[in-house]
Amino acid sequence: MKLDHIPLDRLSVSKTNMRYGKKPPDVSDILPTVRKRGVIVPVLVRPNCEAGAFEIVAGARRFRAAQIVAEETGHAEPLPCAILDHDDDAAAIEASLIENIARLDPNEVSRWETFVRLVKQGQTPEDIGATFGLPDLTVRRILALGNLLPRIRDLYRADRLDPATVRHLTMASKAQQKSWLALYDDPDAYAPSGYQLKAWLFGGAAIKAANALFPIAESGVAIIADLFGEDAYVADPDAFWIAQNAAIDARRADYLEEGWADVVIVPPSEQFHVWEVEKAGKRRGGRVYVDVRANGEVIFHEGYVSRAEARRAAKGDAPEATKPARPEVTSIMQTYLDLHRHAAVRAVLVDQPGIALRLMVAHAIVGSHLFRVTPEPQSVRSDAVAESVETCRGEAVFDAKRRAVLGLLGFDPEAATVTGGHGDAFGLAGLFYRLIELPDPCVMEVVAVVMGEALASGSAAVDAAGLQLGVDMADWWQADAAFFDLIRDREVLLAILAEVAGEAVVTANAGEKGKALKAIIRDCLEGTGGRARIERWVPRWMAFPPAAYTARGGVGTVRTAAPAASAATSAAATADAPEDPDPTAPAGAIVPEDEPRLAA
Repeated sequence: MKLDHIPLDRLSVSKTNMRYGKKPPDVSDILPTVRKRGVIVPVLVRPNCEAGAFEIVAGARRFRAAQIVAEETGHAEPLPCAILDHDDDAAAIEASLIENIARLDPNEVSRWETFVRLVKQGQTPEDIGATFGLPDLTVRRILALGNLLPRIRDLYRADRLDPATVRHLTMASKAQQKSWLALYDDPDAYAPSGYQLKAWLFGGAAIKAANALFPIAESGVAIIADLFGEDAYVADPDAFWIAQNAAIDARRADYLEEGWADVVIVPPSEQFHVWEVEKAGKRRGGRVYVDVRANGEVIFHEGYVSRAEARRAAKGDAPEATKPARPEVTSIMQTYLDLHRHAAVRAVLVDQPGIALRLMVAHAIVGSHLFRVTPEPQSVRSDAVAESVETCRGEAVFDAKRRAVLGLLGFDPEAATVTGGHGDAFGLAGLFYRLIELPDPCVMEVVAVVMGEALASGSAAVDAAGLQLGVDMADWWQADAAFFDLIRDREVLLAILAEVAGEAVVTANAGEKGKALKAIIRDCLEGTGGRARIERWVPRWMAFPPAAYTARGGVGTVRTAAPAASAATSAAATADAPEDPDPTAPAGAIVPEDEPRLAA
């Protein structure tokens, strides 16, 4: 490195400099000094490709201030410079960032761009942290910004997003980030930010993985890690609560075995108030209160009684608490008993398919820590589409069947779904006994509704079932305003017009705009405007099996229908006359369709 004075016109800002490509930096704090005394501290430069030219690695603000003074005075003083070797990229980047951190603290996106360049030069996060005196976690936090979509980083750089919002967005998938940007760009929508964004990402209260009372890493419960490296959150709240409730029940059993008088579970819908209770030891009949919070946190308050009980005890009105009796069996003995009883029950269950069916239905409805069915949410961001689905004939028929099943099972007929329970063991057993009382046809009605709720929209299963059931969409659907509003492709509109009005009408209206084409199609479907009414028309996309209107593809229903159609073709090719069933087959074996059996 050597010192020299270099003319301003031979200097430019290097691409390794943090301020390269940005708007001119703010130099208001140093401009008065440069006007009066010039640039005193040398800027750091290195030779450029052009002979006699140099690029500024560190000191872009001093360079800019000198340019302003030269424009004001009409005279440009050479700038004092410290010259680096021309091939020392990593050293140049470090010099720029160190200087800028020491002067103007740049935004995190600028640091991220610079850190990425250092990583490409072969430096590790630990090396970068040591160079700039930053903790490794801070370096990794800045590098984590690379997981954001470039548009979000640009918004953050422009100070249009706050750090809390950006941090939560690093936990979002690329699809979620795109959905959030769509809300951000929509003037009529609200894009959540801060803690509201966290709730939006997780569909409700955000549950920290650290709040789990069970080994969450081994449980299979999906979690989303904070890419800044500090927090992890539960991605599947239903699965979390099934496992969490099981862990709470286990802790409750342990407390009772230790001799506590009682263990009271305070659910998230209620609150534990310490001013409503008083401390009382185990020998004085103290209880354990388990305060369960909506965010997954569980707090155990040991040794409390109500204030009324405490007052009675102080007056001598309460009977002297007796030491709880020691349980007959230890916890490991209980496990021994449970596993043997479990083995015996399922050995007998395999010969009782009717009982097994009812038990499975109870599990599907209520759930357990091993069995969970999630109802199809039917979520959509468009109010028009949501209204179209909610008011269609198919939804009305299914909802009527669902309410009948809710009443049949003794549930609230106004409940939104039959399925979606949270693994209540006692509720599961009660429902099982209720199903035992029902005849087979009623149980099969329950099965049909449970399966309907859990049938995933847009899946190959919908196509497979629709083909097998011979569903004719003309019985269930009619074109509505939401359907026409969603058609944006002119080639598709012309193809639909040909279906409902004929090629002659297409030829006569080939130059019309999409709005006019839609109006003609509506007239044909409704029999208005002097056109003959076309009955029972269904777009190709919606039929079973579906088809596309163009060779371009991109139709989701066509893609998902392919596996179902292939499976149906394969099944038809091998479906010869069924052989007579083996009369020696054990109970519960598969039987021909004309001999249904459900052994209750």
